[in-house]
Amino acid sequence: MKNFLFTTLLSLFTLTGVTAQTDTLAQSKISELSFIAGNWKGSGWMMGRDGEKHTFQQTEKVQFKLDNTVLFIEGVGKSDGMIIHNAMAIVSYTKADDNYTFQSYLQNGRKGEFKAEMVDGKFYWYPGENIRYVISLNDEGRWYEVGEMNREGTWFQFFEMTLDKE
Repeated sequence: MKNFLFTTLLSLFTLTGVTAQTDTLAQSKISELSFIAGNWKGSGWMMGRDGEKHTFQQTEKVQFKLDNTVLFIEGVGKSDGMIIHNAMAIVSYTKADDNYTFQSYLQNGRKGEFKAEMVDGKFYWYPGENIRYVISLNDEGRWYEVGEMNREGTWFQFFEMTLDKE
C-alpha cells in the first residue's frame, strides 16, 4: 500500500512538473496585447434601437494572468449612475489556429467564445459573423475602441469608446 501511494504521489508530482512548464509561444502572443494592460476610465456612445446615440461612462481593468499566458479583462459601463454593461473576458492564444480566442461573459449569464486577431497593431474580436470590435491606442495613447456591423459589404459604426489610463 505504501509503495502504491508513493508511486501515485510521484506520478502526480511528475505530471504537475510537466504541465507547469510555461508556454512561451502563448506568452509571446499575449504580450502583443500589453498596450491595453492596466486600469482605464472614460466614456463612449452606442447606437440604440431608437437610432439615437446613447452615452455611457466606462472602466476597464486589464491584467495578465497565469504566467502571462492569458489576458483578463473586466469592464463596467454606467449611464445615469446605473450599470448598463458588466462583463469580463479572457483572451488566450490558440496555436492550432495561430490566432486568439476571446471568451466573453456577461452579467445576464450570456457567454461566448469568439475569434480574435491582431491586424496592424490593432486588436480585433468578432462576436458575430458581421460584427467586429477594434481596440487600438490613438495618437494620444488613449484606448480607442469602435464597434462595427457589416451590412451588405459596408461596415457601419454603432459603438465608440475612448479611455484614459489611470
